[in-house]
Amino acid sequence: MNAKRKRRHLKKKRYIIPVSIIFALIIFRLFLPLIVKNYVNKTLNNIPGYNGHVEDIDLALWRGAYTIDGLILINEEAQTDTPLLDFPKTDISIEWKSLLKGKVVSEIEMQSPKFNYIFEDQQDSTSAENADAEDWTKALTDLVPIDINRLQIYNGAANFVQLSTDPELDMFMQKINLQATNLSNVVNTEKKLPSNIKATAVSIGNGNVHLNGNLNLLKEIPDMDLDFSLEKANATGINDLTRQYAGVDFESGTFELYSEVAINDAYMKGYIKPMFINTKLIGKNDEGGLLKKLWEGFVGVFKFILKNQGTDTLATKVPIEGDLNNVKSGILPTILNIFENAWINAFKNSVNEEINFEDAKRED
Repeated sequence: MNAKRKRRHLKKKRYIIPVSIIFALIIFRLFLPLIVKNYVNKTLNNIPGYNGHVEDIDLALWRGAYTIDGLILINEEAQTDTPLLDFPKTDISIEWKSLLKGKVVSEIEMQSPKFNYIFEDQQDSTSAENADAEDWTKALTDLVPIDINRLQIYNGAANFVQLSTDPELDMFMQKINLQATNLSNVVNTEKKLPSNIKATAVSIGNGNVHLNGNLNLLKEIPDMDLDFSLEKANATGINDLTRQYAGVDFESGTFELYSEVAINDAYMKGYIKPMFINTKLIGKNDEGGLLKKLWEGFVGVFKFILKNQGTDTLATKVPIEGDLNNVKSGILPTILNIFENAWINAFKNSVNEEINFEDAKRED
């Protein structure tokens, strides 16, 4: 009888241990999102000069992922309540196809992220100046402890606002869709620029933005070879900018911008090509003082003389070159290029495809 009771007791004891372990794991799983949330909030608040928080954390252990909902980062000495970073949903997970190649890396997908740079908020802050690149890098590596190999952004936005001007300047890009791949160089290890980036967006004036190129982000100062184009933007969309810095307003017309930039061992070479197509300035009978009307009249005559009559385009190409600590733009070539477009050879509404990565090689 005693032996029977003993066997029954041992049988119960045998089940108690695994049941207790399972129960402990369930409790741990229930509290794990709260633990991770507190960890993320602490990481954000460790960036000098900034306060940050997240609304919620969702875990998906079966795919090695967690989702951050409502990430906000605010300059603690800002004049406004607008956050510098506003990320509604960020999904961070293991990239399984790279895991099969023997490398543990992560991928990040972001839905509708917003970057808001208000000049007064950043310039008036003294404590935020203490947040150097190492602080931001540490925060990122704490949030994503393994290398990022793929970044995908859907429907993002970037806003650059200056409140002290009259009217205030608001430069923005919306509907940003970006994909960057092979950031950790899992494949194509022999390439000098193994990573690829592609992006599209809509600018002010409803212009179409395209960015395409290759990078090497594994270097301390990344190498890159990028093409950029802004096409078919309504010139009236940049009136706040031209009014502030040139004293003119556009009534109609199109603004376009094309650029190629290569950086090789911290040495840059490239160009910026702005183009004003079929533009018309606001008439002299509109509101404004005498000096403003005289200035707009002078600009109108200047524009008429220096535009290409065949394409109705005022354009130039600004060459940029030099060490990243001392990049220079050629003033004389910029002026000569205005005349070239007007009187000799009309510039094309496209990237010139004349700058390659090897062109940016530093000459001794």
